[in-house]
Amino acid sequence: MRLKYLCLLAPALAAGVAFADGIPQPKLTDAQIQDIIAKFAAKETAFAKARENYTYRQMARVQELDPGGLATGQWEMTEDVIFDSDGKRTERVVNAPMATLHNIQLTPQDEQDLRSVQPFVLTTAEIPKYDIRYLGKQMADEIPAYVFAVKPKKMEKDQRYFQGLIWVDDRDLQIVKSYGRGVGIVKGDNQFPKFETYRAQIDGKYWFPVWTGADDTLNFQSGPQRIRMLVKYENYKLFKAESTIQFGDVVPDQNSTKPPIKK
Repeated sequence: MRLKYLCLLAPALAAGVAFADGIPQPKLTDAQIQDIIAKFAAKETAFAKARENYTYRQMARVQELDPGGLATGQWEMTEDVIFDSDGKRTERVVNAPMATLHNIQLTPQDEQDLRSVQPFVLTTAEIPKYDIRYLGKQMADEIPAYVFAVKPKKMEKDQRYFQGLIWVDDRDLQIVKSYGRGVGIVKGDNQFPKFETYRAQIDGKYWFPVWTGADDTLNFQSGPQRIRMLVKYENYKLFKAESTIQFGDVVPDQNSTKPPIKK
């Protein structure tokens, strides 16, 4: 996000992430850790392929907040991810009220983060791009999970990356929660909020993102601006089945959009 009308240039933002306290020290061997990474990356690859066969609705909202926490401006968009008559996946805007943001404007990098970084998927193909460090085990709500710190090894122009923490279900070996921010090479005073994304088990098979939230203060050169962000992914429905892989147990509420994550 960038302040409106600001012309000054600044180095690219590559802010660090504050890691959670109280995570137990690693007790696994390097070989065991690498085996876990390889297995959950394979599961994430299968999940990413499966999600391409689902329709769903995505609602995204970004608000500017005053010092007292009241919203003074807002951008919002609701889209349906659907398939057209030819079976081609497409997006249809359902609702897009006129934006009333006064102090900030959304950038192409914000759009990239919304589509690919906030619903972060760490597939086998993406693994070589990241340094992945095992931190230990921690409960993600009621789910025992392996916790990993993730950051890009290097950044390339026009690419966006995730930097932060991921929680991997120790049984299903899929990401169930992530916390961090989008990073990349940018020009200007462009700032990106820390966010948290939760997943839920859909159709008893896959952990799909259902909720992303952020409440952060962006420290622009001209001063701080607090923002609040909410993204909801709802009404997942299978359009066509190309995969028979099944992960985990069936859950009663398949389309829950509220954290915390549950089985």
